[in-house]
Amino acid sequence: MDRPKRLSFCAEQARRFDRDRFVCALFAPADRREDLYALYAFNHELAKVRETVSEPQLGRMRLQWWRESLGACSNGRPPAHPVAQALAGAIGRHGLDLAQFERMVAARWRDLEEWTPPDLEALAAHAEESAAPPTLLALRVLEADTVPARAAARHVGIAWGLTGLLRAAAHDAARGRVAFPADLLAAAGLTADEVRARPRPGGLVRIAGQIAARAGAHLAEARTVAADLPAAARPALLPAVLADAYLARLRRAGHDPWHRSFADGRPAGRTRLLWRVLRGGY
Repeated sequence: MDRPKRLSFCAEQARRFDRDRFVCALFAPADRREDLYALYAFNHELAKVRETVSEPQLGRMRLQWWRESLGACSNGRPPAHPVAQALAGAIGRHGLDLAQFERMVAARWRDLEEWTPPDLEALAAHAEESAAPPTLLALRVLEADTVPARAAARHVGIAWGLTGLLRAAAHDAARGRVAFPADLLAAAGLTADEVRARPRPGGLVRIAGQIAARAGAHLAEARTVAADLPAAARPALLPAVLADAYLARLRRAGHDPWHRSFADGRPAGRTRLLWRVLRGGY
């Protein structure tokens, strides 16, 4: 029996640190998967900066390195970093838009700051900047970059970003980071400092429910153009199925983002994902 093929560096990074998108990429054509993994590994490189630096300035230096490396990647002269080298290949093969990568870097730059969004609109805008670009770039890799597909990708990205914020809420608060909107906190009689100081402050259930409702609305909006999408676009949009599953888990937890059944990091929705793919949906 042949031994299983060893995963590339980017595929292994995606499998370990962005398993949801890794699984979604398995539904893409085999000759496009490595370029999708390069996108998702790059996204992880940016996302992990905040977790791995001891002070914001060090994080800014790392993000600036990636910002400069993107230019080198686009010129076919990537630095000696496996993600950068894979990314250079993807950029060259598909003409990927560097502006989308810049949006990702800028969003992670903002994450290094002690920033509380003033309202849900600002939170959704930040979710779009951080989570929509990988989806839009994936469409390009899949040769499915149509106007309806881009509209769906934008809404899926926002929903995925908001869902990710809810999934990480307990972890982030334990480390002193709070991204709940200031106006919703105020309406619940809370401040960001109180959320940081208390292990499970009351009043967050309603806030989490409002954020989840906004994510659900973006998922619904993404599906209004389903009939107009090329079939090739669907692997990029499949995180919508998993977002549905995580939001359903949050509902079962009473919209408590601290609840063990929601905050334990377990993957959700794999059976639902296969079923939706078989039905041609997302």
